[in-house]
Amino acid sequence: MSKGEKGRFAPSPSGRMHLGNLFCALLAWLSARAENGSVLLRIEDLDPDRSKREYIQLLEEDLAFLELDFDEGGSRGGPLGPYSQSERGAYYESLFQKLDEKGLIYPCFCTRAQLHASQAPHGPEGDPIYSGACRGLSPREIREKEKLRSPAMRLKVPQKRITFHDGHYGEISQDLSKECGDFILRRSDGVFAYQLAVAADDAAMGVTQVVRGRDLLFSTPRQLLLYELLELPAPKFFHTPLLLSPDGRRLSKRDGDISLEALMKRGFTGEDIVGRLAFLAGLLDRPEPVSPRALVPLFSWEKVPLEDIRIPKGLFEKTEKVLLQNI
Repeated sequence: MSKGEKGRFAPSPSGRMHLGNLFCALLAWLSARAENGSVLLRIEDLDPDRSKREYIQLLEEDLAFLELDFDEGGSRGGPLGPYSQSERGAYYESLFQKLDEKGLIYPCFCTRAQLHASQAPHGPEGDPIYSGACRGLSPREIREKEKLRSPAMRLKVPQKRITFHDGHYGEISQDLSKECGDFILRRSDGVFAYQLAVAADDAAMGVTQVVRGRDLLFSTPRQLLLYELLELPAPKFFHTPLLLSPDGRRLSKRDGDISLEALMKRGFTGEDIVGRLAFLAGLLDRPEPVSPRALVPLFSWEKVPLEDIRIPKGLFEKTEKVLLQNI
């Protein structure tokens, strides 16, 4: 990577950050800082049903507790704002209209229940591949269906294979028409979908590297297609392994015992948590307190595991005897 990379951390304000969020935030911060780059904080609060304003300040407090500073966005602001997706609807609409003018968008009246009840094959993420049932509706059929419900809006996906190099997982290739199908750009309630918003924002904000969880790896070709169709510059992508609970479950904000708030109540310092996360990432030989700045010269993607990481039992308990038994 060249000097001056611009990374970002883009949390959703739907709850206090848990260890999986913190792990991704740390690696995104280190990846940019290791290249003498800057870090942007963007709040991904597109979904009004899940996003809560009160969590936005807490997100910044959590990052400050871990000494993960940022140069732009959030409460710092900057020249490329607004930095909350809920305030960027007009920009998304302009790009949506650009795609619509090219004849690439059509209304879809299929319900979620219909999609999941179908016998359609499933893609890499487990979601059903859309069959294109509404792609050929006539104007009259569309008018009749609109009387019953508001449609979602889908992008017409071409028969095209998208191949890219992920900075951690190597070459990834996906035939979008066979492994994804036409995907949603705007939901039936008018909320723009993640795929359009994240691609639009990263391009507009000058982000040159995106670090995020492996669960989003196979959504990347969709965003690369949008970059191509909208003639926008695409960033480099680096996906991280996911942290799993000691019993192998995916971490969730519903798991209060692994939230940063819970760890702070147990007496963990920011450096305690960063050191344990760095140990899980392969950057330290043992989980000892360390600041993010001290990790910058140690950072390398080659050290980070490829497989998802199960947190050793006791690693985030305040009992050193238990901790050492699990190393």
